Amino acid sequence: MTSPTLPLDLRAALEAKLQGVSREAIGRRAALISRTYRDGGNSAAITCESDALAYALARMPATYAAVIASLNALVEVRPDFSPKSLLDVGAGPGTASWAAAETFSSLQSFALLDNNSALRSLALDLARDSARLSSIGYRQADASAALEQAEPAELVVASYLIGEVGERERRALAERLWARTSDTLVVIEPGTPAGYGKIIALREQLISCGAHVAAPCPHDGKCPLDAPDWCHFAQRLPRLRAHMQIKGAELPFEDEKFSYVALTRIPSLRRFARVLSPPLVSKVEVTAKLCTVEGLEITKVPHRAKTAYTRARRWRWGDMASD
Repeated sequence: MTSPTLPLDLRAALEAKLQGVSREAIGRRAALISRTYRDGGNSAAITCESDALAYALARMPATYAAVIASLNALVEVRPDFSPKSLLDVGAGPGTASWAAAETFSSLQSFALLDNNSALRSLALDLARDSARLSSIGYRQADASAALEQAEPAELVVASYLIGEVGERERRALAERLWARTSDTLVVIEPGTPAGYGKIIALREQLISCGAHVAAPCPHDGKCPLDAPDWCHFAQRLPRLRAHMQIKGAELPFEDEKFSYVALTRIPSLRRFARVLSPPLVSKVEVTAKLCTVEGLEITKVPHRAKTAYTRARRWRWGDMASD
């Protein structure tokens, strides 16, 4: 599986951008941008180079980790998937493109779409010295409108995008994303009830258009969870020194919670249960909440079933749970 830590060349590019820049000032700007996002804002709050750098340092590591976790889950279900083309919609500083490049060595072309000029400029700067991403194509345009002219891609990724638009526009955006997907679409949102709600609505909409779920669900049916429960996962990532300084953090790690769906035009032949929360492990048994082909299941694996118990002890939140 691909590591959730930013690749070395990306870390080096970010560090180079920080040379001669006040980290305290960047930290203040990052905090302001984060508050704007929490209050329902979007990338319009990022208006200049320092804003884009502050955003990247504060959010790029966690967003990268969430995208990597989602792509790793896809690879587990479809280990033979080797896309050659990527369309990164709402690309921002290019986070999802970096994640896809690390996950799929088969990728040959990278097309990025975003309307924010400051984030586009930063993305191109960060990718300039990358062996994989130095020749990316980045179009500055409204993502929804630009999709009509975009070339189809085998892998389309929209990370932390659909939550920035209203419900009517979101349905139209979902249709356009799917229309440009020749094989697989991955959509990631914050792991909140609201983020999950947007993911599940898009999932239902595109299944009705012929999509099949590759991950995280082991089925194309209705989500078996009822409110106040919701489907989300967590990816732990190490905090780099600059990341800690910008965020004023003390812990050397953070957990990014996210919701996602990977939809494919090819019916999945491998159907595994998914671990929906951290399992409870004792000397007597392992208790886990699973999403299965049949629906929601609370499974208990007793210690006396030694082989199954040993396997269940290794389950982690978000894992596939095989027999």
